[in-house]
Amino acid sequence: MSVIIKTTSLTRHFMVGKELVQALRGIDLVIDKGEYVALMGTSGSGKSTLMNILGCLDTPTSGEYILNNTNVSTLLDDQLAEIRNKEIGFVFQTFNLLPRYTALDNVALPLIYAGIPKKERSEKAAQVLQMVGLGDRMTHQPNELSGGQRQRVAVARALINNPAIILADEPTGNLDSKTSHEIMDLFADIHSRGNTVIMVTHEEDIAARTQRIVRLKDGLTQPN
Repeated sequence: MSVIIKTTSLTRHFMVGKELVQALRGIDLVIDKGEYVALMGTSGSGKSTLMNILGCLDTPTSGEYILNNTNVSTLLDDQLAEIRNKEIGFVFQTFNLLPRYTALDNVALPLIYAGIPKKERSEKAAQVLQMVGLGDRMTHQPNELSGGQRQRVAVARALINNPAIILADEPTGNLDSKTSHEIMDLFADIHSRGNTVIMVTHEEDIAARTQRIVRLKDGLTQPN
C-alpha cells in the first residue's frame, strides 16, 4: 500500500481572546491510498481542526503534513487552493449547493476553476450524476430535491475532479436514518472503486461502516 496522508507531530493553536487554545497537540497519522477512515471524537476533541488541515483549508502551527508526496504544511494560500481543487473532494453536512443552479451545474462547478470547456464539463457532470443514481434529476434545482438527493449531488461534485481523497464532514448529519444508510451505501460504493475516503462523524453506527476508526480526545489520537 502506498501512503497518501502522513502527519508528523501536527499541532494547531488558536488565540481566543487572551487564552491560547491547543486544538491539536501533536498528531501522528498515516492513511494509505484506498483506505476508508472515520475520524471520531466529542466536540472540542480536535477532529474538525484536523479535518480542516487535512483538507488544506487551514495550516498547522507546527509539524508536517505530507499529502500525495507533497509537503503541504509550508504552502501559501494560493498553492493550498490549487491543491484543494486538484487533490481533494469535499462533502459537507449542509450540502453547500448553489440554490439557483441545477444539479448538473452544481456538479460541474469545480471544473470551471480547472478551466475545462463547457461541453466537456456538462458531459462529465452527467456521467457522475448517473453514477450516484441521479440521472433523472440533472435539471432539478436543490429546492426540488430531497435531502438525500441533495447529498448525492454534493457527493457527485466531490468526485468530479477525480480527487486523491474525499473528505466527508458529518455527511449524514442532516438526514433521517433510512437516507443516512443510503448515503453510506453510496460511500461504500465509492470506496470500492478505489477512492480514499475520510469521514468525520460522531455517530458510532456510521463510523462502524468504515474500515478504521481514528479517535481523538483533547487534540490527540487515542490508542485503539
